[in-house]
This record gives sequence, structure tokens and C-alpha cells, in this order.
Amino acid sequence: MQILVIGANGTLGKGVVSRLKKHHTVIEAGLNSGKIQVDISKKESIRSMYESAGSVDAVVCVAGKVAFAPFSELTTEELNVGLQNKLLGQVQLVKIGTEFVNKNGSFTLISGILNEDPIYKGTSAAMVNGALNSFVQAVSAELKEFRVNIVSPTIVEESMEKYDGFFRGFKPTTVEEVAFAFEKSI
Repeated sequence: MQILVIGANGTLGKGVVSRLKKHHTVIEAGLNSGKIQVDISKKESIRSMYESAGSVDAVVCVAGKVAFAPFSELTTEELNVGLQNKLLGQVQLVKIGTEFVNKNGSFTLISGILNEDPIYKGTSAAMVNGALNSFVQAVSAELKEFRVNIVSPTIVEESMEKYDGFFRGFKPTTVEEVAFAFEKSI
């Protein structure tokens, strides 16, 4: 299979790419790295990415930005980061992607644990993750020629330092374990 991985150079992306390359051809995409550059918050950039990638059987997204701040301090601009990037960016990956991905292909998106197990300063992430999970459930009932799935990992060990203090008490998983979930979904 030919698989397009968006966010391929991130902590999770590297693990997913490594796992998928064992059995598939992988096209790496990212904001500032990879064979193809893409800003998932911009429809034109998404369309250009698909045109550059050519024919693909599956799309994996392990990218998406959200703001972490106390709700009382979250600005509209900070809320819009998650809405425009992680939420609508992934929605547009599917919407535009249906024009480019081979029939019977798949889309695997990413949400996260925070809509089910919220944390302080995680309101934006919880809101976006919940919306993504609902989107995948609803769109899957409509799109008959594609599969749309979502992987919702907890914090990964490899990112604990980056998110220092945010995920206290969470049992982390590994990038490798999450990569297996993406492979299974595809």
C-alpha cells in the first residue's frame, strides 16, 4: 500500500513511519519537513499536498496543534488554534482527500485522551478531541467508499518531558504501541 503520513517527523510520526515502512510505501509530509510540506490549517495547502502525493491508499494524520492554558485565560485566538488546525485541518484532510485517495482507502486521524480524562489547562484539547471523535463516528456512516478511523492515545513516554506537569498520574504508553494502533486501523 501507498500511505501518506502527515506529521511524519514528530515524536509520534517517526514511530508510525518506522512501523509502516516495514510493509508499505510511505510518503512523509509535515509542516516543515518530509517529502511534502503541508499546513493542515489551510485548505489550499492540503489540496496541494494531495496533488503532490499522487495516488495513495491510506492517509494517516498524527499532526494537530492545540493551546494549553487555564480556561479563564484562553483567548479566542488560542481556541482557534485547535479548532482551525487539529479539528478542521483533519476534517479537511478527509473532505478534500475523498477526491484523491483510492476508493476503499482509509483515513486514520488522531484525537487524544483529554476529552475522556480531562486535565487542568486542557480544555481546548478536550473540546477538539471530543469533536474529532464525533466527526469520525458521523462521517463513517456517510462515506461508503472509504474507512475513517481515529486513534486516541494517552500521553506517550517519549513526550512526557515536553508536557512536563500536564499529565501527572497518567500511565504513559510508548510511541511503538501507538504506531501499532495506527497500523491496525489502516
